[in-house]
Amino acid sequence: MEESEPIRLSVGGVSRADLRAALQSHGVLLNAHAETLLDHDAFELREPEALTVVVQSVGELGLGDGGSLAEVFAAAREQGLSLCPPDTGPYLRLALRSQPDAPDSVLSAGRSPAGAIKVAAAPLSDDVGFPKGFYLRVVDGVQWLRGYRCDDEYRFAAGDRFAFTLPPAL
Repeated sequence: MEESEPIRLSVGGVSRADLRAALQSHGVLLNAHAETLLDHDAFELREPEALTVVVQSVGELGLGDGGSLAEVFAAAREQGLSLCPPDTGPYLRLALRSQPDAPDSVLSAGRSPAGAIKVAAAPLSDDVGFPKGFYLRVVDGVQWLRGYRCDDEYRFAAGDRFAFTLPPAL
């Protein structure tokens, strides 16, 4: 599955424990921020929801000079894209099996990691210390589901990529 093509997936309908087990059985590694997100109430069992996800760069959203998280989300809305439900990250990681290896193996550098796909979802907390959301990355052949933190001032670069949902087809 190519990441530039729309990705159809079902989100929800799996217990938190089963979701963690599925990630582990697929060899997906998590960082501490991803663990924090998975512990949130947003991961309580809920009815499954069918989504169509697309990946867009910040530049493709019309922000050639980059933008804050709020600016990225607003630009996406202007193009008819929606934020993903907060629990989309693990399901997208399991569905996106062919993500290319990141161009570097740096796991934490105080900037948006090269080759990452951030899952565009409303933050689960206003606390700047709480992770804002998930990103997907493959480093040295290993699939990661990682959580990230940023403040309201952080500027994502034009090449940074986010996953959004398309509106349901009528």
